[in-house]
Amino acid sequence: MGILSFIFLLTYLLFLLSKVSFAVDSITPSLYISDGSTLVSKDGSFELGFFSPGISKNRYLGIWYKNIPVKTVVWVANRLNPINDSSGLLMINSTGSLVLMSQNKSVVWSTGLGTQKQAKNPVLQLSDSGNLVLRDGNSGISFWESFDYPSDTFLPGMKLGWDSTKGIKWSLTAWKNPDDPSLSTIFTYGDFTYGIEMHAYPEPVIWKGNKKVYRPGPWNGLRFSGSPGLKPNPVYDYNFVSNDFEVYYTYTLKNKSVISRIILNQTSNTRERYIWIEAEQVWRRYTSVPRDYCDY
Repeated sequence: MGILSFIFLLTYLLFLLSKVSFAVDSITPSLYISDGSTLVSKDGSFELGFFSPGISKNRYLGIWYKNIPVKTVVWVANRLNPINDSSGLLMINSTGSLVLMSQNKSVVWSTGLGTQKQAKNPVLQLSDSGNLVLRDGNSGISFWESFDYPSDTFLPGMKLGWDSTKGIKWSLTAWKNPDDPSLSTIFTYGDFTYGIEMHAYPEPVIWKGNKKVYRPGPWNGLRFSGSPGLKPNPVYDYNFVSNDFEVYYTYTLKNKSVISRIILNQTSNTRERYIWIEAEQVWRRYTSVPRDYCDY
């Protein structure tokens, strides 16, 4: 009887230890993330965990800036299906998919990798760029990443456009309001969206419902025909790529110590670039002169 009790106690202790209880940037199928535990990127820039936006009591899995005291969420997994208590559990299941479970063990959100080639040694890692990546630990091949499924925030290194080989469209969709990261239910793609459309030539477009509220003209190989050419600025470098496989806009920061993001603001119906001002502990809207199509 004593041996059975010892085995039971040992099994229970191993289960408790499988919960992430200290700062790590990755997990394997033997670990999980529960409400109250987090992943932290290696350089400490970003954190993944559960949060409640504004005055809401709903719980969401998201990514935010780790070292900024003003809680700034840049990505949300279960935007359309919140958890109403602290029972959320994020784990890698037996098929190599990333799944978010609720109290009754139902799947709240999933990467849906069941039909793809299964990773032999899956690893989920939060990178220093804020990208959550599910990859094969042996080959390093990425099977899923959060940068392919943006929320309302455009971070450095992300792409806005589409990839025909993956069948993925990269676009931003604003939160419904500061207390609710879900999309509007009135329109299929949300009430306020930003992406790239393809007609004869690719063109960035912002939609408010079913109405286009911003379009700089199609890309002609050098610039967007309906606006001045993109000009150098002291904060970021930009790049537009258009070929048979990918069409996208991206940007990188010139100074890695600068923290900057682009966000779709549902409240003001604007697309804005912000820079974190450490001395003032605030986000300041950034404008460049002349303004380019990512700042207005």
